Amino acid sequence: MRPEFDCTLYVCTDRKLMSSASVEESVEAAIRGGATMIQLRDKDVTGREFYETAVRLKQVTARYHIPLIINDRVDIAMAVDAEGVHLGQKDMPASAARKLLGEDKIIGVSAAKVEEVKLALEEGADYLGVGAMYGTSTKTDTRSVSIETLAQIRQEAEIPIVVIGGIGKDNAMNFRKLGINGIAVVSSVIAQPDIEAAAAELKQIFLGREAV
Repeated sequence: MRPEFDCTLYVCTDRKLMSSASVEESVEAAIRGGATMIQLRDKDVTGREFYETAVRLKQVTARYHIPLIINDRVDIAMAVDAEGVHLGQKDMPASAARKLLGEDKIIGVSAAKVEEVKLALEEGADYLGVGAMYGTSTKTDTRSVSIETLAQIRQEAEIPIVVIGGIGKDNAMNFRKLGINGIAVVSSVIAQPDIEAAAAELKQIFLGREAV
């Protein structure tokens, strides 16, 4: 049985953007600020470096009981016993990842079209990462998703939806009213001088609450 998870503030790592000295420090600060899920995304390192970072990061997330999701690399997720994996449209199917990971792990799938959502649902995805909602500098191969398409996806899918792509203080409030479960962010948290404060503020904005 797969665990329950809270994807309200889904923070993705990027060692090129982080304001802290290490990935672990940036993630711990984000968690203290209210991050509810962490995704390790590290495309520009060797497999060994990715694995070693994942081992260190798992120690941090486990201490706070926050799910660690590994981007793309099912083998790394298995090796460090991460809580799950996030797959893009060019990665292995969610159904194949499920056979490898088992039923007790979380599998997320990126989607930008209703057709991709239907396939992800058929293959057993646990949540959807939908975007890019706005322009972003953290990924150059993104596909834009309109609010209208997002609404169609929300109607199609009963599983949690996390929006990604250029999400920040100026637009995080646009999604809760659409029934979106969480926001996935990179630079608007980990690139900020005070990561903990940035995470706390962004989470409150998304939830429609005044920052405390």
